[in-house]
Amino acid sequence: MDLWIIRLIFTLLVALASYLFRPFGLQPLVAIGVGVVIGAGVVIFENRLRQVSLKRLIGAAIGSILGIIGAYLFSNVIRNSIEQGSTQSFLQLFIMLLMAYVGLIVGAAKGDLLNLSALGGIFGGEKQQKRSQKILDTSVIIDGRIADIAETGFLDGTIVIPNFVLRELQLVADSADSLKRNRGRRGLDILQRIQKIASLQVIIVDDDFPAIREVDLKLIELAKQYDAKIVTNDFNLNKVAQLQGVDVLNINELANSLKPIVLPGEIMKVFILKEGKEYNQGVAYLDDGTMVVVDNARKMIGKTIEIAVTSVLQTTAGKMIFGKFDERGVASRPVEMPSAQRRSMAPQPSIPAANSSSAAGPAAPQPATGIERTNE
Repeated sequence: MDLWIIRLIFTLLVALASYLFRPFGLQPLVAIGVGVVIGAGVVIFENRLRQVSLKRLIGAAIGSILGIIGAYLFSNVIRNSIEQGSTQSFLQLFIMLLMAYVGLIVGAAKGDLLNLSALGGIFGGEKQQKRSQKILDTSVIIDGRIADIAETGFLDGTIVIPNFVLRELQLVADSADSLKRNRGRRGLDILQRIQKIASLQVIIVDDDFPAIREVDLKLIELAKQYDAKIVTNDFNLNKVAQLQGVDVLNINELANSLKPIVLPGEIMKVFILKEGKEYNQGVAYLDDGTMVVVDNARKMIGKTIEIAVTSVLQTTAGKMIFGKFDERGVASRPVEMPSAQRRSMAPQPSIPAANSSSAAGPAAPQPATGIERTNE
């Protein structure tokens, strides 16, 4: 806020100076307008200049100085070759502007090749400051976990969001497909959450590479230009960036590293959800989404069982756990029968005849048995 107050005061001072001196014989109101325009232009230029790295500033300054020196030499040639007049003055001014412009652009572009850390002092921290910059990919913004990581304080430094990533998010948010539209709007909401985090500095850069069409390749070139890291969960972008020497922070790798470690031989309980691809296999999922492939568990679909872990396969794309279900352990347990069958097979208690007669009337005649005939 204080910077904007200073900028406003500077613009008013330029407008006041233009009103008092009235350059080019301008009218008072026109002079004030010209002063405001000049002051606003300087403020915009200063705001853009703050986002430029120290390497680029030094490279642009060196390029401009060399361009002006070259323009002075060309001006001497023009002065000796062309008669004095408007043509000579125009060519001299044009050569000076051309050389200064070319030197500025080329010097700024090649300034990233400077190794300021070798000079030490205040230049030694430039590389460290730039290495703390992180560029967000579209996929990691839509994913949403980056906001939770940032809020916990594990993500620091400067977050760089390119304009071409914002354009891609806007295209997704404006899609006719409701699923894509919701994903795009979710990504925009995540960016707003990240901007509200006080410990992070979020900047939006206009750097673009018109010659490159793919957004992933643009991110890699921007990371090289800013000497920054790419934050993504795209497996393919991760591999391509590493091949080109760009550091990548993969959210999936972070999530995999935080998952509970399961060792072969351990016993764990899982819920068999569906059958697997191979014969007699069942598939279960842990709470964090890890797939568990269980042998001999096809018949246990829809049940929670105990399995023995046989192996764990962990890659950058995710983790898979392989286990085995012991059918013999289940077979050795007592089989639980249905309640109706248990009641039918349960022994009936004997009721004394006296009690039976008093409760239900005269007792029915009992068939004679061999024992009774013997007693008689």
